[in-house]
Amino acid sequence: MIRFESDYTEGAHERIIQKMVQTNMEQTSGYGMDEYCERARQYIRHACENEHAEVQFLVGGTQTNTTVISAILRPHQGVVAAVSGHIAVHETGAIEATGHKVITLPSDDGKITAAQVQQTYDDHWNDVTHEHIVQPGMVYISQPTENGTIYSRAELEALYEVCRDSGLPLFIDGARLGYALASPDNDVSLPQLAKLCDVFYIGGTKVGAFMGEAVVIVKDALKKDFRYFIKQRGGMLAKGRILGIQFETLFEDGLYLEVSQHAVQQALRIRDAFVSRGFTFRYDSSTNQQFPIVPDRLLEQLRVKYSFSFWEKVDETHSVIRFCTSWATNPAQVDELVRDIEALEQQVK
Repeated sequence: MIRFESDYTEGAHERIIQKMVQTNMEQTSGYGMDEYCERARQYIRHACENEHAEVQFLVGGTQTNTTVISAILRPHQGVVAAVSGHIAVHETGAIEATGHKVITLPSDDGKITAAQVQQTYDDHWNDVTHEHIVQPGMVYISQPTENGTIYSRAELEALYEVCRDSGLPLFIDGARLGYALASPDNDVSLPQLAKLCDVFYIGGTKVGAFMGEAVVIVKDALKKDFRYFIKQRGGMLAKGRILGIQFETLFEDGLYLEVSQHAVQQALRIRDAFVSRGFTFRYDSSTNQQFPIVPDRLLEQLRVKYSFSFWEKVDETHSVIRFCTSWATNPAQVDELVRDIEALEQQVK
């Protein structure tokens, strides 16, 4: 079986494994206070062109989202997100379990707009009973979105302007950030992203690491006591150097973007194959996730050799499925998939 259902089916990049083996018997301080974590922080600050950013390492995305959001919000506040946002649909109510509501906004492509956030903010404060309603306390987006789409620089600028004017911290989930940066349609560099939000994270779990996410806090007011929140939420890894070694390896010489570009290139090959055979797509994604609309009668043919994700039904006879590539996707296996997509050509109609 050739697997295309996620970007974390493999272990870790070979260079990370080598570095872990080489350093295995070294003795270092714990809890992310070792020299590897510090070097990784410096590499990330340099990549973001922000020497004053606070960088902290956590294990996984849900843990990171929960820690950041609960650290920012007061008890009566909620977080604004797209109805399809990861925290709203794929984290088992983790945010609500901390006592904070996810305030969802409609979205067809996974993105929310500055106008929507402004309207949500205005609607709350213009309601004479607003003290009886969960108060919008911050805004959450992901880059790329759950649907593989990306925010343009203009969209982020407009969104961040509204957030600043409304006093709503903007948090960007970057679990797949590398794949957004590598998209041919992307016009937002990492340094620019760091200037267009208050806190974001750089995902490692889905982009070549065994595990790990690097939280980058830009706004000074959000830095205070953040490590206390990490500890309280169970995110302070005793053997913290395991995370530092991985991010040091990913960022010391551009490996993070290199493996991200590989994944996107393979995904676009899959997209082009479907397009050339007349298939359409649910979302206009130029990242590592592709969402073709396929007649149900063809799904079993594809499932003989490939694993992929069912996304949603379009009508009685068609479904959206997801093919997801990764830093480790084998081009030869993509060759095979492309050939099998070509074999479906006469059956699309």
